[in-house]
Amino acid sequence: MDRNSIVGLVLIFVIFLGWSLWMAPSKEELEKQQRIQDSLRELQLKRDSIARAMAERQATLKTALPVDSTILKNPLAKDSVVRVATKKYGPFAAAALGKEEFYVLENDHIRLKLSTRGGRPWSVELKEYKTFDSLPLILFDSINSSLGLNFFASRKPINTSVLFFEPVNSNLHHLKVAGNDSLSFALRLYALTEDSLKPSYIEYRYTLKGNDYMVGFDVRMVHMERVLDPTSTLFNLQWNADMLRQEKNLENERNESTVYYCYSTDREVKYLSETKDDKKIITTSLKWLSFKTKFFVSSLIAQNAFPGGAEVSTFVRPERADDLRYSESMNAIIPLEYNFNSSVNYGMQFYFGPNKYKILKAYGLRLERQIPLGWGFILMWPINVYAVIPVFNWLSTYGLNYGIIILILTILLKLGLLPLTYFSYLSTAKMRALKPEIEEINKKYPKKEDAIKKQQATMELYRKAGVNPMAGCLPMLLQFPILIAMFRFFPSSIELRQQPFLWAHDLSSYDSVLNLPFNIPFYGDHVSLFTLLMTISTLVYTWLQNKQMDTGQQQLPGMKTMMYIMPVMFLGIFNNYSAGLSYYYFLANMFTFAQMYIFRKVVNEEKLHAKIQANKVKPIKKSAFQRRLEEMAKQRGMK
Repeated sequence: MDRNSIVGLVLIFVIFLGWSLWMAPSKEELEKQQRIQDSLRELQLKRDSIARAMAERQATLKTALPVDSTILKNPLAKDSVVRVATKKYGPFAAAALGKEEFYVLENDHIRLKLSTRGGRPWSVELKEYKTFDSLPLILFDSINSSLGLNFFASRKPINTSVLFFEPVNSNLHHLKVAGNDSLSFALRLYALTEDSLKPSYIEYRYTLKGNDYMVGFDVRMVHMERVLDPTSTLFNLQWNADMLRQEKNLENERNESTVYYCYSTDREVKYLSETKDDKKIITTSLKWLSFKTKFFVSSLIAQNAFPGGAEVSTFVRPERADDLRYSESMNAIIPLEYNFNSSVNYGMQFYFGPNKYKILKAYGLRLERQIPLGWGFILMWPINVYAVIPVFNWLSTYGLNYGIIILILTILLKLGLLPLTYFSYLSTAKMRALKPEIEEINKKYPKKEDAIKKQQATMELYRKAGVNPMAGCLPMLLQFPILIAMFRFFPSSIELRQQPFLWAHDLSSYDSVLNLPFNIPFYGDHVSLFTLLMTISTLVYTWLQNKQMDTGQQQLPGMKTMMYIMPVMFLGIFNNYSAGLSYYYFLANMFTFAQMYIFRKVVNEEKLHAKIQANKVKPIKKSAFQRRLEEMAKQRGMK
C-alpha cells in the first residue's frame, strides 16, 4: 500500500468520524426521542388495557340493556375495570364499557353517520357538494368533535359524549328515506337503578325527512329524577366541532367562518369575530346557534328557546393550524332547563346544509342572516334581497353558465341606472362648457384671501347658466350602495361555488393564471387575471373621468394621485377575492366606457354651450334656499 492510499484511507476515516459526530443527536434530541418512545409505550399499554376491558365486558356482560343491579353482584364482574367504571360513572358504569358502532341515516341531501359512543352525529356528508379537490364534503372532523349532556349523578360529573348508547328497535345499520317520507331512529343511554321494571335512560331521537336538510333532534329524559342530583343545577348540552376545510383559499375560508346565534326575543342575529379567536357568554335566551363556514352551516335550533347563559367560542387550534384539511374549531355550551319530572322532552333540530338564501329563508327562522349581504347597512341588503338575488335566481333557471348570468345581470343593472348616468354626464358636460368662464373667475381672484369672492362668483355663474354642480355627484352617490352590495353578494354566493367560466375554475374563489414561486406582500403568490383586467380598466376609467371632469375648478391637492392609487390598492385586495366579483367590476367598467362613448355622440357640447349662454340672460328667481346660502356667504366674507 503506497503513501497516497494510506493518506486517502486516513482522510476517509476522518471525514466519516466527523460526519458521525456532526449527525449524532444532541442531548435534547435524545431526551425528546425517549419521551416519544415512552408516550408510545404508554399509549400501547392503554390500548391493551382497553382491549382487555372490552374482552372482559363481552365475556361478563351478556345481558341486554336495561342493565339491572345484579350485574355488579356477579363475581365475574368484580374486576378492576368495573370497579373503576363504577367509581367514575356511578349509575352509568355499565355504559362506560362498550363497542362503538355506527348507524347511517340518509336522505336526498345528506348522509348522517351516528355513533353509539355519545349517540352523536359522527359525521355529516352533503351529497350534492364536493370539496375544492373533488372529495366528499364532510362538514366537521369526527375525531375532534363531540356532543353530550353534562350533569351530576350520584355526586359524580357525567358527560354523556364518552358513554355508549344502545339503538332502539333497529337491526339495520343503514336507513334511507326519500321524497316526502320520513324516518325516526333512537339511541338510549341507560342508567343503573334498583327498579328494573321502570328503567332510567336518556334517549336521543333523530328524525329525517326525505327532501330536507333539517334533522329532528329530541332529547328525552325518562325516570332520570332518580339519577340526577337534586342539589345540582348543572345541566347543559355541550357541542364541539372541528370544522373541515372545503374551499381552495384556506385563509379566506377561515376569515369567513365563525359562530352565529339568534336571540329568541327580538330574533336579532349576532356573531363572533371572523378574523380572530373569540369567546362570549350570552345572557339572553337563544332560538338557535350555528357553526358557520364560508358556504356551509351546522345549526342547532330550539323548539322553544335555550335559556340564557350559553357560552360560545371560535378559535384555530395551534397544533392544527398547518393542517391543510382543518379550518377552525367552534364550541358551544348550552344550558337546558333542569326538570325532575318522570319524563321530559327537549325538542331541538339540526340544520346541516348550504348557506343558501332561498333554502334558509324558507324555514322562517332568520337563518339567512348568516349570509353576509350587508345587513348592517339599510341601503345595501334590500338591493341584494329584493333585486339582485331574485334576478340571479331567475336567470339561473335557464341553465345558463354563471359567467353569462353575471354578464346579463350587469347589463340589467346598467340599463336600470342609465337615466342617472346620463343625468350625471349631462351635468358634467354643462360644467365643462362653462370652463372658459370659470378660468376667467380664477384669474380675477387669484389670491387665497379672495376664496369667498371666487366661490360667490362661481355660484352666481352656475345660477345664471342653470347649472347645478351637485347634480353630477348625486347619481354617483346613488350608485355607490349598488357597488358595495355587489361586493358583499358575489363572494358569499354559493351559486358561484365551483362554477367555471373561461379560465376561472371557480367563480367563488380567485382565478389563478400564473402561480408565482414566491409571495409578494399584500398581493400573494399568484396572478388573478380578472383582477388584473379590472385594475387596468379602472385606471383607464379614472383617467377618462379626470379628463371629463376638467371644468376649470381647482381640485384638492393630491386628489388626482389618490384616484390612481386606489385601483392599485384594490389589485392587492381583490387578487385573493372571488373571481366573479372582479369579473363583474371589469364588466361594469367596460359598459361604462360604452355609455360614455354613446353620450359623447348624443350630447352636442357646442349646442349645450349656446343654450347655457341663452339661459344666462334670462331672469331667474332666487329660491329661499339660494338666498340663505348667499347671505351666509356674505356674512362670512364680512367677517
